[in-house]
Amino acid sequence: MRRQVHGILLLDKPAGMSSNGALQKVKRLFNAKKAGHTGSLDPIATGMLPLCFGEATKFSQYLLESDKIYYVVAKLGVQTNTGDIEGEVIATKPVNVTQAQVEKVLPTFLGEIEQIPPMFSAIKYQGKPLYELARNGIEIERKARRITIFSLKLDELTDDTLTLRVHCSKGTYIRTLVEDIGHQLGCGAHVINLHRITVASYGNAVMYTLPELEAIAERSQFAGLSNCLLPVETSVQAYPAIKLSTSAAFYLRMGQPVRTTLSQTGSLVRLLSEDTKFLGIGEIMDDGRVKPQRLLANHDAVVNG
Repeated sequence: MRRQVHGILLLDKPAGMSSNGALQKVKRLFNAKKAGHTGSLDPIATGMLPLCFGEATKFSQYLLESDKIYYVVAKLGVQTNTGDIEGEVIATKPVNVTQAQVEKVLPTFLGEIEQIPPMFSAIKYQGKPLYELARNGIEIERKARRITIFSLKLDELTDDTLTLRVHCSKGTYIRTLVEDIGHQLGCGAHVINLHRITVASYGNAVMYTLPELEAIAERSQFAGLSNCLLPVETSVQAYPAIKLSTSAAFYLRMGQPVRTTLSQTGSLVRLLSEDTKFLGIGEIMDDGRVKPQRLLANHDAVVNG
């Protein structure tokens, strides 16, 4: 029988596995009733993949919308149809790129920019993922999306590889960014290695590999695995917190807006009880009251890590 598990696990996803495949393996290890991931990593990618269990799935959208940081290694002089090492080579050019050229090009991608999503992506078109159309040789016009590149730093440049550290907003396709940088450098490029090091504010938190989780499960089964979970509240740690009185918390749980001291209209806030237990997420209304957005079913029943 499946267990009720609540919390967030930071998985260090291995290369060669889909995000959903990794999720299903971990879900089986925990014997969990409900679990979901917070945005796919490409199969070739490794690194941080937050997995939400139980009540944490209510707050996964806030991690989906958060910033991410990646290390990416690009192969210069070669373009593929997927933008990464798994695709077919479609063009090659000689490489004669200097550090000065790279440092001149990178700043042009900083800030808010438009990016056209790749054909090899899970974006739907008339109900079908674009990658299915791409595999059949079909290409359709895609609308450009607004994304933000907060920082883009050169880590290493060799004769034919470029290693970058990218801090970006949600919706950024690193493969497309690398292709666009390669185009600007005049030689083309594709991703050969991609590692996500941070999602939201989890930069210093511990990630677990699948072998580590399997070893923990073998030694101490569910008790040991539960110790790997982070509290549900960490998924929304970036939002300011407000503490509610017992009566205000009661009415909020009934779906009613309550008074608050904050005045940032439209802002999302973490809702805490008088004893600082996490209740959920609320939104500040025009009249200064806070209305519930996402609430825990029962904070006393939720395992916080």
